[in-house]
Amino acid sequence: MRKGARTIKDIPKDILLQLNRGEIETVNLAEWCAIDRKVLLENLLKQHDRLKYLKPILKHINNLKKQTANTINIAIGTGIFEQITINKDNGFLQIISIHQSDFVRGWAAWAIGKNTTLNIRQMLEKVKPFSADKHFGVREEAWCAVREKITQNLDNSIKILSTWATNNNENIRRFSSEATRPRGVWCEHINELKQTPELALPILESLKSDRAKYVQDSVGNWLNDASKTQPEFVKKLCKRWDKESNTKETKYIIKKALRTINKQPIDNNQYI
Repeated sequence: MRKGARTIKDIPKDILLQLNRGEIETVNLAEWCAIDRKVLLENLLKQHDRLKYLKPILKHINNLKKQTANTINIAIGTGIFEQITINKDNGFLQIISIHQSDFVRGWAAWAIGKNTTLNIRQMLEKVKPFSADKHFGVREEAWCAVREKITQNLDNSIKILSTWATNNNENIRRFSSEATRPRGVWCEHINELKQTPELALPILESLKSDRAKYVQDSVGNWLNDASKTQPEFVKKLCKRWDKESNTKETKYIIKKALRTINKQPIDNNQYI
């Protein structure tokens, strides 16, 4: 696997050129930040004879109150969805869904997330390949892209994602947890899960001793999120899991779950 430069200024010019042409994937955060999204978008549209999409998609970017890496990606995904809808161009969505650039595949995930005609089951099924993507960045874009829909349809989402929590693919299992985190990272909170985290037990119970550290970290972070609003729930759950599942995986999850609670003053009833 190619090793990327540690800083943006150290990225070789030929590598940056390939990244902006969509010919290679990013391998670290420095490369991810270095990509000129507008240049990559233009190159993508030129390469696939869809340059007429450029101006209306750029309008979405230019209308942003604040242009950040994330908001630009969302704007591009939104613009792509609008253009493939207006032009009845589902073929382009198929093209970008399997594109060699992780950035472009991430835009495809956002385009799916912006399709309000899909119900929650349809949307999750369409984004599922992205949840299993080989690139960590695409997997993050995938859950972010559908989180709003998940929040709006929480009960059905949990029912569906509880089956994902038993999938053979650890990336899909991790999605079921990460997409429903009460607080999450760089996303809106799910207030219902902040107040009633027990709603997500159908997902969490299946993951309490998951063999993959990638999943364990997500579950531990999920419960740590919940501990900030419902600490008693998290303490009781961890105590029960410790009795029911005497594995190193569960112990690791419990440690991560209780890290905020254990920074607080300890009373006689607190579970450590």
